[in-house]
Amino acid sequence: MTEIDDLLERLKSAGVPIDPRVSNAMKIVDIRDFTDLSAEPFWYDSPVPFLITEVGAAKTISAPHMILTLLHHLELRKGQHVLLMGSKGGYISAILDEVLGPDGMVSIVEPHIEVREYTSLRLEKHSARGLMRVLSPAALDNSDEMDRGVDRVLITGAVKEMPISLEIMVDEGGFVLGPFGGPVHQRLLKREKQGSEWFDTDLGGVVFGPMDLGEAERDPLDANLLADHLEDAVTLLIDLIEIDEELIENVEHLVAALRDLPIDLPILPEDASEDEILEHPVMDLIMSEMEWLAPIWPVFGQLFSMDLAAPGSPEDEEAGMVGGHRDLVP
Repeated sequence: MTEIDDLLERLKSAGVPIDPRVSNAMKIVDIRDFTDLSAEPFWYDSPVPFLITEVGAAKTISAPHMILTLLHHLELRKGQHVLLMGSKGGYISAILDEVLGPDGMVSIVEPHIEVREYTSLRLEKHSARGLMRVLSPAALDNSDEMDRGVDRVLITGAVKEMPISLEIMVDEGGFVLGPFGGPVHQRLLKREKQGSEWFDTDLGGVVFGPMDLGEAERDPLDANLLADHLEDAVTLLIDLIEIDEELIENVEHLVAALRDLPIDLPILPEDASEDEILEHPVMDLIMSEMEWLAPIWPVFGQLFSMDLAAPGSPEDEEAGMVGGHRDLVP
């Protein structure tokens, strides 16, 4: 049995929804054609790095269980036009190309220039069955670039709301599938277009990285980024446990104070000393709130670094997902 056959069998046993056309495509499209780094994590149902950017950030291809789940809910048909927001190195688009066939079309919108160039080069080596193209985000606002109606949109990173441009280009009966929410957690929503209205189907809680890949490389002491994380984390906690009103107010005040800091704060170098870190305005503000923040900071830390689910890992065979939607992550 090959590595991909073994992986697919484990995922099926774990309850991951599998479209036979997608699994067949995964047997044809070799993950190793889309990364020069180790593909070993893929066989353990984990994300696979495909590019280390100039600033040292690792870009990854989603874990197999997530790819299968997303493409299952995309309800693919031959000849459709699928818009992929975020390239994931070209691997997912190559699978889509196999499923959609010679009359199909895959348009990839990738905001990160290094990833866009990387994806274009990888797909040049892929024997495409249909039409495939890699575009910049500007294409979403250019009707000449998007000269064919879109049947499906797959968003591969977290977004707070659907871009207005997508509402216009999606055809009647088409839909957008993606993780909607803040940086800590989101809901996987299928947003279907019927006339001038959109109808949502909630497919469960998920944890994705940001759609704007540049955001993943922001300074960890970016005041607005930290405010977003705190705001999202306390919202999640409110849904899970009963929280004291005073604590909620304290977090809200801290979030507001972070957003009020100047936008041109200094960016700390990687080799910053402890004194430089403690003197940074964001850290100074955090430390001033430690009397009430210290007891709950470990909880926030756990939410900021949630573990990846890997139901297809041979070492985690008993940790299957119910209905394919428990703690899904890219």
